[in-house]
Amino acid sequence: MAPLRFAAEANQMMLRHPLNPMSYTPTGRAWAAACEIFEANSRHYHKPAFGLSSTSIDGKEIPVSEQVVARRPFGQLKRFVRAGDESGAFGDPKLLIVAPLSGHYATLLRDTVRVMLPDHDVYITDWRDAAQVPLREGAFDLDDYIDYLMDFLAVIGPGAHTLAVCQPSVPLLAAVSFLEAVGDAATPRSMTLMGGPIDTRINPTTPNELAQSHSLAWFERTVIQRVPAPNPGFMRRVYPGFVQLSGFMTMNLDRHVGAHLRLYHNLLRGDGDSVDQHRAFYDEYRAVMDLPAEYYLQTVQKVFQEHQLAVGTFHHRAELIDPGAITTCALMTVEGGKDDISGVGQTRAAHDLCHNLGAHMREHYEEPDVGHYGVFNGRRWRQNIAPRIKAFIARHGG
Repeated sequence: MAPLRFAAEANQMMLRHPLNPMSYTPTGRAWAAACEIFEANSRHYHKPAFGLSSTSIDGKEIPVSEQVVARRPFGQLKRFVRAGDESGAFGDPKLLIVAPLSGHYATLLRDTVRVMLPDHDVYITDWRDAAQVPLREGAFDLDDYIDYLMDFLAVIGPGAHTLAVCQPSVPLLAAVSFLEAVGDAATPRSMTLMGGPIDTRINPTTPNELAQSHSLAWFERTVIQRVPAPNPGFMRRVYPGFVQLSGFMTMNLDRHVGAHLRLYHNLLRGDGDSVDQHRAFYDEYRAVMDLPAEYYLQTVQKVFQEHQLAVGTFHHRAELIDPGAITTCALMTVEGGKDDISGVGQTRAAHDLCHNLGAHMREHYEEPDVGHYGVFNGRRWRQNIAPRIKAFIARHGG
């Protein structure tokens, strides 16, 4: 597609040049708009920046910098350091935000980080595009993911709090269960699971039904590919990000088609503000990464096909994981009433698994009018969901 994309980009620039008489005609604007839409939908999008240069605390603007505190082959632990809080002088609770490894970069949680920054010392799992990881670095599967989380919690130190968005709800629950079982000092004080597939037998969604209706061999044969040259991860087996993106967009095809039709008309009208909003959203949405094949296939099998955590057969490196071992880490679950990725009740199921937690150590909240993305981003996240999570953390040693 690259030659066609370059041609569309060149034509778009020519048709919008102020010295070109065609740029002032309806036909010229229509062709330029069509070229922009084609170019945007065929472009390769690189990892976006978080762009969080400051935060507001008590009405005062505080500079923020990013610091990598632990680096591993398939991901790094990033800290958002508030000026003056380099050594924890503010005394705010340490919060590990576990970003999903499901196609998008951790920057998709930019709004999640932004809202939590004023009141917390925020860390995030910043996963790496598998296409950029050389084969010599070895494999990465669900067991490795859990190891990374426990390793990162050890780096942060005792007394941390955790928040997992979507897919990592399962590995985080497994990691905390393991840490509690062995009495590890890195066990967090609280764990918030948001829109996660703890038990996908409850209110199954389209992705859940897809996993159930096809064998693991079908997934391996159909969606697993080798990274092409000249990427550093040449010949690594991956689940390509563009396949995941196609699946997400197909689930809500009418909405995405409608958004691009509105973009086309806004380009014709010269509605710059609406065009900029569309570009900002889709530039982030279309920035995707490849997943290690072994991690993807193991997740499909253990989480979506066999429901191992829910039925009590989930193992981490031959050790049976028992969420009933959790007795000191408080649990909060958050769901969106219109979530079409993780159905209502799938995340709340964690409470049944953590049956040894007292009632004062639990909380559940459902925001009725948000979908999957709205659970951790947007107005209702900021106004309704985040304040409850902050209060929950504060009650449990925050």
